[in-house]
Formats: sequence, C-alpha cells, structure tokens
Amino acid sequence: MTTMTIAKAINSGLRRSLESDEKSLLIGEDIGRLGGVYRITDGLLADFGTRRVIDSPLAESGIIGTCIGMALRGYRPVAEIQFDGFVFPGFNQITTQLAKMRARSEGRLTVPVVIRIPYGGGIGSVEHHSESPEALFAHTAGLRIITPSNAQDAYWMIQQAIECEDPVIVFEPKRRYWLKGEVDTERPALDAFKAQVVREGHHATIVAYGPLVPVALAAADAAEEDGYSVEVVDLRSISPIDFDTVVASVEKTGRLIVAHEAPTFGGIGGEIASRVSERAFLSLEAPVLRVGGFHMPYPVAKVEEDYLPDIDKLLEALDRLFTY
Repeated sequence: MTTMTIAKAINSGLRRSLESDEKSLLIGEDIGRLGGVYRITDGLLADFGTRRVIDSPLAESGIIGTCIGMALRGYRPVAEIQFDGFVFPGFNQITTQLAKMRARSEGRLTVPVVIRIPYGGGIGSVEHHSESPEALFAHTAGLRIITPSNAQDAYWMIQQAIECEDPVIVFEPKRRYWLKGEVDTERPALDAFKAQVVREGHHATIVAYGPLVPVALAAADAAEEDGYSVEVVDLRSISPIDFDTVVASVEKTGRLIVAHEAPTFGGIGGEIASRVSERAFLSLEAPVLRVGGFHMPYPVAKVEEDYLPDIDKLLEALDRLFTY
C-alpha cells in the first residue's frame, strides 16, 4: 500500500500503462515539458520521449481527430483536455465520430481512445474552467464515462480505461487532485464501470460521484450524530450506470438522494431518479431527491461556494426525506 494524491495516482497509472503497452501514448496541450497544468503528466516526457508524450497545438478538435486516426491504426491514445470548458471545440469529433465509429462499422473498427477531462468547480477559477458537462456526453451512445473520487480508483480506473476497446471519457475532479489516499498496486476485483458502496447504512442512500463523494461521506457522518444511518454509493461510472447496485441500496434503505455538482435540470440525477422509481417504487418511502448546482452558468469565483452542493445542502435534503 502506498499513500499518494489523486494527481499522483493518475500519473502513476499512466506510467504503468505506458510501460505495459508500447502502443499507448499521451497527447495534449502542455503535457510534455510543462507536465500539464496540474502536473498530471509530470516526468513522463523524460522517460518515454516525444513520440509517446506529445505536446499538441491549442486545437481540441485536432487533438481528438488525431486520436481517432491513431486508434484506427492500432494505437491507444490518451488525450488530455486542459480544462472542462475547453472540450467543446472537440465536441463534434467526440459525438459524431468517436462515439459512432464502432457502430457505424458494425463492430469491425474499434477506437480505444481515452479523453481525460479535469472537471468541476471549487478552485476559484475564471469562466470556462469550472464546468460539469458529463450529462452532455452521457446522452451520446457509444461513449463510456467514468470519474474517480479517490486515489485508489484514480490509479486503476485510468489503466482500465486505456485497456478498454470502447472510447472512454475520464472526468477527473480537479478540486480533489490533492486529496490523499492509500493505493494498492495489486489489481482490484472491482472494474471501472461498477458502482461501489463506500459507507454502509440503513435509513437513507446518497448516490454521488467524483468531487461530491467526500461531501456525501461527511454528510453521512454528520447525520449519524443525529441518529440516522446513511449509506453512500460512489457511482464511479456515469455511462453505463450500475443501476443494480443503486437499486439494491434503495431497496434496503427506502430513501434516496442523488448529488452532483452539475445543474439538477437535465442532469444525471434525473435519470437515476427515474430508473429507481421504475425498479424500486414499492421500496421507496419518500420521493427521490436531487441535490446539485443551479440551472445557470457557473458563477464567478467569489460566490461559487453558494453554488456548489455542500454538507448543509445534503443534510437539508436528508431532513426533507425523513419528514415523509
């Protein structure tokens, strides 16, 4: 077991993939000599060279298009998008080409491209640097979408994403990059596309992913002081969603809150609420509640703490659940 930050865990996972598969490579803006804005790729250029750690021009559409071409030639490219709000120039390539290539060729072609995207707020940044666009990509069939919330998952999920034959978007919670945790370098049984119960409980369930998992765990600890036992499920995979794990938890607790930083309107929480209502309606003792951001552009840094879901908002939602 080794203690490391999420940032270091991703770096180590990338290194391991580069060492184990000579067809894997990295491409993105400033990922080579600089090591990336968040230094996620720090040190990899020196060890693997410019043919496998590629500094690209500032052109997200070009980055994704190049990755598609390389994947069709047998490589496993990993693209870094510098900030979440910068992915949109490449949105067309991702949704009309990358996501559809395998279906379009009836399975004859695979495009094992990984796209790493730092996402979410909480870092006091400027416009276009604190987006949560996961629902836009989850609506597009053909993409797999995962997001780690701890160092152990960060280390292994990036490797499993690179090994996957489908295109995978890895949303990395940027405000958690410096969160430390233990990493077991022995391969875990849990795969990247399955949810995980990270805290047992029997009065209510909170489903969260990425940056809000630590918030959900803290809210569950606070609720315990008031005599409520709250189970926390780390979704981990946004597409596909492991509904079996979520439904099993709700059948045990009878109450559900879905929490994410993205706006509640049109968000992943609405899909989870609908599916749970269909599959576990008779187990529900209260309506499924969603806790998320407001339906508005991400605010300026001075007021972002009022926008982001926090422990108080989750505890308020729990209070509402227990009034039914």
